[in-house]
Amino acid sequence: MVKNEIFDVIIDNFSSDGDGVSRIDGQVVFVKNAIPGEKCRIKILKVGKSAAYGKIEEILAPSEHRITPDCQNFGKCGGCGLMHMDYSKELEFKKSRVLEAMRRIGGLDIDDISITGSPEISNYRNKCIYAVGRGKNGKPVAGFFRPRSHDIIPSTECAIQASVSHRAAAAVCRWMDKYSVAPYNEQDGSGTVRHIFCRYGFSSGQAQAAIVCAKDRIPEAPRLVDMLMEACPELTSIVLNVNKTRGNTVFGGQFRTLWGKDSIMDSLCGLNFKLSARSFYQINHAQAQNLYNCAVSLAGLTGTETVLDLYCGTGTITLCLASRAKKVIGAEIVPEAIADANENALRNDIENASFICADAFKAAAQLEQSGLKPDVVVVDPPRKGLAPEVIEIICSMSPKRIVYVSCDPATLARDIKLFSSYGYLAEHVEAFDMFPRTPHIESVCLLVQAEHKIYKI
Repeated sequence: MVKNEIFDVIIDNFSSDGDGVSRIDGQVVFVKNAIPGEKCRIKILKVGKSAAYGKIEEILAPSEHRITPDCQNFGKCGGCGLMHMDYSKELEFKKSRVLEAMRRIGGLDIDDISITGSPEISNYRNKCIYAVGRGKNGKPVAGFFRPRSHDIIPSTECAIQASVSHRAAAAVCRWMDKYSVAPYNEQDGSGTVRHIFCRYGFSSGQAQAAIVCAKDRIPEAPRLVDMLMEACPELTSIVLNVNKTRGNTVFGGQFRTLWGKDSIMDSLCGLNFKLSARSFYQINHAQAQNLYNCAVSLAGLTGTETVLDLYCGTGTITLCLASRAKKVIGAEIVPEAIADANENALRNDIENASFICADAFKAAAQLEQSGLKPDVVVVDPPRKGLAPEVIEIICSMSPKRIVYVSCDPATLARDIKLFSSYGYLAEHVEAFDMFPRTPHIESVCLLVQAEHKIYKI
């Protein structure tokens, strides 16, 4: 097999990224945008030591699940990798992805899991970050990076973003063009505007726009506010973020309010939350409520328990747990998120919640040294999962139940296996599609001490 060679193949499986998988003379070949069951004519793009990569030249026998993507940028910007298949097939793929990780990496004897599809699969994202650059005509454009590059694919609309996000981005680009405000150039550090951030509260109807710039001041700021307000009457907050650092970090250290407030409000699971630009908040509002209700249910609270919530963000899960527990403690490393969490507790008249600003290990170690023995520990870590020392210290506190919310099945499965070495076994695993039209999938796992395990999975 060599580059540019043509083959007719049958696609027999999905990769973890949602690509089609075939085999040619025993060699694995990954084929982007192919669906299992299809017969495709492919061209080999790259031959590696363990696998080859091909692209579809012609679909000879399409899957019954193949559909026409409803986005002109499909296959270009890298944001949505599954728009070529119907939603039932997408859920089937995501369910199999979780099951495969649990069996192969986690070592679980598990036959099936439930998966909850998203109530909405279009325009569901409440947060968007556009990169800003110049288009082919030299005018400012906002869009998303092509995979594995910093080439910006202009996006006038995105099928999964709230509509206020496209309107805000378009308004900023019109302002830049009208007043000759240059996009930031990451090669030489020239220019001004780097990113456009927008967040929309699906419950409150409030929106925030943040313009990320490489300079302390921007020209014609009042005109920018006027143009944004005309395009996006939902806005209640317009802020400037100054980021002078070189590299890929979106936000810098300093925020300044240009108009309105420095944050927005939204409600989730019957609670009200203040959200600043840096706040972590699940991007799919309706599905987040389903996910959090599951996590709270799995915690098995009766009102007498002490609960530790690591990676608590602005306190969303922590405060959802509070009404069913005696005491809840949240820990988060981001100071702004902890400030929001404390405000959110006060705003919701919750008196049995407290928060610690520290990373997960230091927070758990501090609490353990103080003699705290939580009955339940909840974790919602980033994609990389839990560090081994965090797992060790959680287990040393001997909670009865551990509820693990995960955005990556592979790291969840890896951590389940490590938990088992400390005597904590997986009792329940459930999947929630928080990110429709993308390969990502959220999971919730309940771990219990071996002697308390009831069900076999």
